[in-house]
Amino acid sequence: MQQYSSLPDQNSQTDATPKVLTTIQQLRTQLWLESSLNQLQSRLNCLLFACNTVSQAEAAQAEVFQTVVNEINSAVHNSNLALTDCTVGIALFQPQETVATICYVSRFPSANSFLKVLTAEKKLLLTLQEVIKVEDLQHLENQQPPGAWPLADDSGSVMGWLIIAAAPLISDRESLIESQAQLRSELMARSAKQCTTALLQLRHILSSQQRYEQLSSSNQELEYTNQLKNQFLANTSHEIRTPLSSIILSSDLLLTPGYELSRERQQEYLNIIQSSGKHLLALINDILDLSKIEANQLDLHWETVEVELLCKNVLMLVREKAVNKGLKLYLKIEPDIITLVADPLRLKQMLLNLLFNALKFTSKGSVGLEVAPKGVFVHFTVWDTGTGISEEDQAQLFQPYFQIPKAIAGVEGTGLGLAVTRKLAQLHGGFVKVESEIDHGCRFTLVLPLKQDAGVGGDEEVEKAKFSSSGLAFTPSSCVDILLVENDFPNAHLMQIYLRELGYQVTWVKNATEMWQTLTQLDPALILMDVYLADGNGLNLVQQLRQNQQYGKIPIIIQTAMAMKGDREICLAAGVNDYISKPIDSTLLASMVAKYSKPSITAKTRE
Repeated sequence: MQQYSSLPDQNSQTDATPKVLTTIQQLRTQLWLESSLNQLQSRLNCLLFACNTVSQAEAAQAEVFQTVVNEINSAVHNSNLALTDCTVGIALFQPQETVATICYVSRFPSANSFLKVLTAEKKLLLTLQEVIKVEDLQHLENQQPPGAWPLADDSGSVMGWLIIAAAPLISDRESLIESQAQLRSELMARSAKQCTTALLQLRHILSSQQRYEQLSSSNQELEYTNQLKNQFLANTSHEIRTPLSSIILSSDLLLTPGYELSRERQQEYLNIIQSSGKHLLALINDILDLSKIEANQLDLHWETVEVELLCKNVLMLVREKAVNKGLKLYLKIEPDIITLVADPLRLKQMLLNLLFNALKFTSKGSVGLEVAPKGVFVHFTVWDTGTGISEEDQAQLFQPYFQIPKAIAGVEGTGLGLAVTRKLAQLHGGFVKVESEIDHGCRFTLVLPLKQDAGVGGDEEVEKAKFSSSGLAFTPSSCVDILLVENDFPNAHLMQIYLRELGYQVTWVKNATEMWQTLTQLDPALILMDVYLADGNGLNLVQQLRQNQQYGKIPIIIQTAMAMKGDREICLAAGVNDYISKPIDSTLLASMVAKYSKPSITAKTRE
């Protein structure tokens, strides 16, 4: 390599060279340094520009390190500034570690690529996978001239060191050796700074790309959710409008002046109204059940269930629909299965969902229910000879609001039944699976454990069953007064008619003001209270009544549309005696009223 006295000792008195030549040599040195650094920066910029994806950005870090050591090595070897051969490397380490590992070295290592550490006698070879103590690297960093330069992240924490190992500079001029050492140190220090800047930019790029991908994923989820919402609204609108249309048309016919209806025809229209109303209630219950499950607000009430009896009851509920479609129903229960522990109401709901689904998509043939024990589990399999389900649709079948496209025309549903069934099965510690082929029917299997760890419980549903089975506690008489505080006229009117048919005297008021006025003239045996009133909250009124010495002992039943988990407890905590949710079950209402309107509490004698 051609050597130049590029950096003469400016204090030398023997150098007669004009100062302009010194300036030229300094300019040459400065141009080489800036050119080398510009070349390195250009390569690093290209690497950063090429990072279009997260995976590319993650791989680019290794390329940044390798590019830095290669460019420095190339700059030194290709210079004509009398710099000695060298090897450049990068040692990385993990926080809290006491050693670092050389992970990158330059392309053309020098034969004398040794690091002088602490003393000339303690040397380390600068090769891949060489392990160096952090304290030795810190010593190299503090040497004069330095042998290592720290690479820090954006928080200032050191993640590694840029290292150079070179043979000693040889010259008969001490000032030249010092200048060359300074030149090499400046190249290394500024290269380390460029490397650190590139790594920080790379991390920002990686962070931005990750945020972008997260936002893209969130946007896709939101778009999918929006599609489900639109599909749900469309399906629900259809499901609501269809029974509402039946209710309105049937009631219009019953109310048409001059339209004479036979008793049989009147009964038919009333059955349509009742059936459509129950269909609407089932739709609302499906939506509420799914909301309760997703909010972790659905409690199960464990009981020992007689499997055969429950299955027969379930088939009785779907038999009419099967007969209307000309389908045969089959039930097969293995003799080894007699009982299991489950929530009977929810088990019945799951089986009904599967059976109604099978009947919905089966136009001819048969539908069956098979029950068999499998170890500590019991398998309820609902099979049909219907249209079958493709593998593509099976993957989405249990998603809320999903409905099979191009299904049989005219089938009803919101796409909630299977989603609710799967979630109820999971709450029982089980699952639901499906097997199907197009035009070869389906087999849905509900798998539940035979036993549960939870104890037998039951709140509202158990109370409802108890009331429904007990009947009236006594035969009411016309001397029993009931005060009905109800904001909605149709509900109030129908409750009045029903309770008066049972023999009670019912006084209806619309709001809190009327209630207080009426209580000055009436001593009711029972108060039926709505929660939402025009001039107050029913629960606040209950608390006020309980604090009043004159009215504090009157039994109060809340009737409300509040039907989520905890609503019953909130009402009871306010001081009510009992709770009934809307739409009101007439049998349950009659039982509750009979229980709390005791004959000993009588109305004032009317004149």
